[in-house]
Amino acid sequence: MAQERQGHRSISWCILVVVVVLLLSARGSSASCYKRIFAFGDSIIDTGNFVYSTGSAPNALKEFPYGMTFFHHPTGRVCDGRVLLDFYAQALGLPLVQPSLPEQRSGQCTFGANFAVFAATALPPQYFKRWNMDIPGSANLGMQMGWFKEVVKRIAPGPGARRLLGESLIILGEIGGNDYNFLFFGRNHTRETAYQFIPDVVNRIISVAQELVDLGARTIMIPGNFPIGCVPKYLNDYHTGNPADYDKFGCLRWYNDFSMRHNMALSNAVNRLMAQHPRVKLIYADYFGAVMEIFKNPHRFGQ
Repeated sequence: MAQERQGHRSISWCILVVVVVLLLSARGSSASCYKRIFAFGDSIIDTGNFVYSTGSAPNALKEFPYGMTFFHHPTGRVCDGRVLLDFYAQALGLPLVQPSLPEQRSGQCTFGANFAVFAATALPPQYFKRWNMDIPGSANLGMQMGWFKEVVKRIAPGPGARRLLGESLIILGEIGGNDYNFLFFGRNHTRETAYQFIPDVVNRIISVAQELVDLGARTIMIPGNFPIGCVPKYLNDYHTGNPADYDKFGCLRWYNDFSMRHNMALSNAVNRLMAQHPRVKLIYADYFGAVMEIFKNPHRFGQ
């Protein structure tokens, strides 16, 4: 457990450095220019929406070890301490971003709101039915956008919405990882099918980014996927006896290559969108590269 906690902190800080540098360079001024953060995504940054949606029903996320290392009690985060969004807010001098669902219809969202939900996907459930896949009732990206628009309309009606979004940081993900997870850990996946998912996932993310720009957003961070070939569940479930299946860090080569394919497609799409909107700051955040730094230099990060 101690090693897992240290690993999560190392990953968080490594990504934090990369992202904050990008944000500051994008603004060309101090971090305080962002008055609030609106975030979309999955368990990587969910700060309590999923747990809130379960009501009074028992859930492991309501018990230790979740929350034990920083908050000292479970908070609904899928982590023993802070999630990435918490680190971003603190680095930018803002209060921690609260989950949106508990105050969806009444909260003032002074410092923003977090719409991310554990197990969320970029694509809607109907998409997966084409591939004879049943996924959990996740709050996909389209549903989160619906919540976001309701909140913005309520707290900044009319022309006030553009001003509100123009002075806010939008974090669009990481999202899409669960689309691939549900496929890879399903019953009938093939690698060829996985490749077909990539353009659809990327197009969904970019279409939401375009919609956010149309609504008035002026700074949007769009993170890529993690090196899933280094994730313990993948290493366990897809263990092989063939050394050629692994890279020099012990990660599954094909699954990391797949993540890089997604990231290349997403990065290229972000660049195309950036060319269409030169006055908007669209930031691709390289989560893959940041996490791989830990595998390349483990001692630098306390491993």
